[in-house]
Amino acid sequence: MASNGLFSWGHSALTVQFAPASDGTLRLIRLTRPGESAPSADPESALPLVELTALGHGSGWSGPRFTGTAFGSRLRYRDHRLGSRADREWLTVELHDPASGLTAFVELTSPAGLPVLRSRVRLRNDGAEPLVVQSVSSLLLGGLPAPDALDVHRARNDWLAECRWYAEPLRDTVADINAEAHQHDSRAALVLVGRGSWPTDGHLPMGALTERDGGRTWLWQIESPAGWRWDLGERAHGTYLALNGPTDAEHQWRVRLAPGEEFTTVPGALALGTGLDEAMGALTSYRRAVRRPHPDHIALPVVFNDYMNTLMGDPTTERLLPLIDAAAEAGAEYFCIDSGWYDDDTEGWWDSVGEWLPSPRRFPDGGIQAVLDRIRERGMVPGLWLEPEVVGVRSPVAAALPPDAFFQRDGVRIGEQGRHQLDLRHPAARAHLDKTVDRIAGDWGVGYLKLDYNIVVDPGTRAPGDLAPGAGLLGHAEAYLDWLSGVLDRHPALVIENCASGGMRMDGATLAVTQLQSTSDQQDPLRFPPIAAAAPTAVPPEQGAVWAYPQPEFDDDLIAFTLGGALLGRIHLSGHLNRMSDHQLGLVRDAVATYKTIRGDLARAVPFWPLGLPGWTDEWLALGMRVPEGPSYLSVWRRGGEAELRLPVRHLVDQGVRVEILHPSAPTAGSAVWDGDGLRVSLPRSPAVLLVRLVPGA
Repeated sequence: MASNGLFSWGHSALTVQFAPASDGTLRLIRLTRPGESAPSADPESALPLVELTALGHGSGWSGPRFTGTAFGSRLRYRDHRLGSRADREWLTVELHDPASGLTAFVELTSPAGLPVLRSRVRLRNDGAEPLVVQSVSSLLLGGLPAPDALDVHRARNDWLAECRWYAEPLRDTVADINAEAHQHDSRAALVLVGRGSWPTDGHLPMGALTERDGGRTWLWQIESPAGWRWDLGERAHGTYLALNGPTDAEHQWRVRLAPGEEFTTVPGALALGTGLDEAMGALTSYRRAVRRPHPDHIALPVVFNDYMNTLMGDPTTERLLPLIDAAAEAGAEYFCIDSGWYDDDTEGWWDSVGEWLPSPRRFPDGGIQAVLDRIRERGMVPGLWLEPEVVGVRSPVAAALPPDAFFQRDGVRIGEQGRHQLDLRHPAARAHLDKTVDRIAGDWGVGYLKLDYNIVVDPGTRAPGDLAPGAGLLGHAEAYLDWLSGVLDRHPALVIENCASGGMRMDGATLAVTQLQSTSDQQDPLRFPPIAAAAPTAVPPEQGAVWAYPQPEFDDDLIAFTLGGALLGRIHLSGHLNRMSDHQLGLVRDAVATYKTIRGDLARAVPFWPLGLPGWTDEWLALGMRVPEGPSYLSVWRRGGEAELRLPVRHLVDQGVRVEILHPSAPTAGSAVWDGDGLRVSLPRSPAVLLVRLVPGA
């Protein structure tokens, strides 16, 4: 550290600079990539490294922000340590408040070679009295350009309508109040909050700022499996960004730290880029760097799932066997039996689940094991659907487990849609699920689990020891991820798909543990393209499960459309393939074979969007995948409009490019011609899709 308190940290792709403000607090004053000429922020306009509120220690002023807190102005720099671990750099800055004895450790990491900063804060009460914390930041950044120069991007994420990005000028929300006249910054803030046990219901826990003139982009995600909050506001003629996990005000979250006790926030990550595509590429690479390693991320096997627009939760041996044969013939490598396999109840299974034992009524000859054996005989890995965290109110498990194994409020067990919610912090709840999964994955030899979650509990649970329901929810959610890690430790070849009514749990914390992510439950093939095209904003392509459910009543064009939309994600086949003609099944087989030729590239590609991020009703949509030192791929959908469109492909400008149409196989489906800095696509019929490979240097 220099004598003036200034010091820097980073690596070849990222530089982070710190300096003290006049009040003695340390501030992050510069965050840049190599070659960027952005000046360092004035320490007075930057934010302290940590802002937090606690009972008796609130904000320095009233308003909707969690900046300008009493603790933020009192935590003083004490030390910092840095080093390398595996393929990432780390820095820990230690701050201390002598008045309360609170110590905060700001834990920063960055994968080598990526312009991405990850931050979380660990609090330790080194004082003599308990401290009740009501909010604490995960990552803070001030000194950004003024709101007039920035657009803010958000993503609505609703059931059946996931990943709908939209943008507006930041100044439309954070009005110019003439701060000079009032000698005070605006109290306004653009705030986005995720609540409840579906952390991505409503919006993705992401956002971005783009600079209109300079082109710089700041893209972030909050890696919380429960509540989260981010806000943007104006400070000292610039813009600040604050990322938080759950808070008392929005999530009924509080934690009591007795002397010596600790708490660590959920992480926040910030990616830099010139333009939104470049920042999304950096965030995609970061997600790969921080997730749990698994062979599935490289192999990308094709999964057939019997649910969507097919058996719809009503499987039997008679219905499954012909589907299994047809899926194998089409080229599937995994076959997942979805919901209903345990249903032996004439009153319906929704409120009776929890034991997870196969139905003798549905599988009368040889039981479910005969069906699993048939899957293996056809060269596929068997899979099963499971909703582990819920227990139906009519299930015997509801009475067999102790009351504290379930979510509760004020001593009352929570009931939601005829179900109770397990609390995975309780050893009995965890033992019940360990026994279940070890039976399915161990004794039965199932190699794929689709783990669903179809209820919402808001704000959480207050079990013994919980100060507030939001703290109970976060504690359970983190225990659930720890349980998943334990399952994968015991069954390392097992592949886990994360699902919560589609994409309602599409958060960075869960994606770092599970291998696949359901992107939607959307059943209309004409409405799935904007979801498929935008899904790589939330999940790397090799993890993003995209439905492809062709049907025998579809014409060839709609079969090709339905299949083609999934080829730049993780194709999840469904549909009544067993009822198809040989010609129709051949179309499916051709699409699957095409996917298998490109999936090795998808495992390392980063996304781009030649037409910008898709709108829900756009007639033309496009998603690209750019392979480092390799080809680029482009999926183009037409749902209406003119029959021809030109797509700019900026990273291939002025290069010789060979264009190869990979899907559909029909020569009359459409055409694509390179014209020097873009692709001119013609699709004479609608709906239609084209998958194109662009090979530079031809």
